[in-house]
Amino acid sequence: MNTERFRGVIPPVPTIVDETGALDKKGMAVLIERVVASGVNGMLLLGSGGEFCHMSTALRKEVAEFTVKQVAGRMPVLLGVGACGTAEVIDLGRHAASIGVDAVLVVNPYYAKLSEEALFRHYQKIAATLEVPVLLYNFPALTGQELTVELVKRLALSCPNIVGIKDTVDSISHTRQLITDVKSARPDFLVFSGFDEYLLDTLILGGDGGVPASSNYAPDICCGIYKAFQNNDLAAITGLEQRLARLMPIYSLDTPYFGLVKEAIRLTGSDISTAVLAPALTPTPETKEKLVDILTKAGVLPKAS
Repeated sequence: MNTERFRGVIPPVPTIVDETGALDKKGMAVLIERVVASGVNGMLLLGSGGEFCHMSTALRKEVAEFTVKQVAGRMPVLLGVGACGTAEVIDLGRHAASIGVDAVLVVNPYYAKLSEEALFRHYQKIAATLEVPVLLYNFPALTGQELTVELVKRLALSCPNIVGIKDTVDSISHTRQLITDVKSARPDFLVFSGFDEYLLDTLILGGDGGVPASSNYAPDICCGIYKAFQNNDLAAITGLEQRLARLMPIYSLDTPYFGLVKEAIRLTGSDISTAVLAPALTPTPETKEKLVDILTKAGVLPKAS
């Protein structure tokens, strides 16, 4: 299966909703157009930052349909279809395929901990049923269970339709093992960093890119790192890495960080709603002040004159 299209910087795009929790189509269109024009290599909808975990199935499908129509084939669209039950994942995956999504991202079930065999069969059935390419999504801090390197390798070698993984682990050693152990056995298997600050490490180790939230509001930094790596431009990489590092405190300002990313997008020039889905809360005025300070120190916002 050709996976050449799925490389580089792929932002996990937030879902723009109004104060009632309904999809804000005008705001969502504004954001999609911004992302398409920003120089990134694709987009991920309904990942963690897309608030899928707080949505009904109907809303998830509505967001997917609207986005695919708005993008209109201008870049690859990946869609999160993870759920706790295999049947629900397959339902969402079939819907994704029917509307023209390029690939789906499947986080492991996140309530009951499962044996490795149960996890294997979960993903095996999904891959065998869906015609659209499948990427695994490893986020143990939120799901409570890691997708081990051994499991990922078994899936990669057993299921041609499973084409890669987004590895959101706060340790580069896990990602490194995926690259050395899984990609060595299946070279076309894609490995993406989930945490922004591991984008460069992942590329250096032989990975394929990243899914950094900061590329929604600071695409010049993330895309700059990717391009500088391709051009072996160490001087450019150094400055951009230092700027990216200054952004990382954003994700510890509030839990969850959904509203902060939307606020950063608004602050950097897009007129969008920054509402979030309950039970998440919007950032407080004090938290917003800290956000502005971080964005300013990273050179994303201009310093006050």
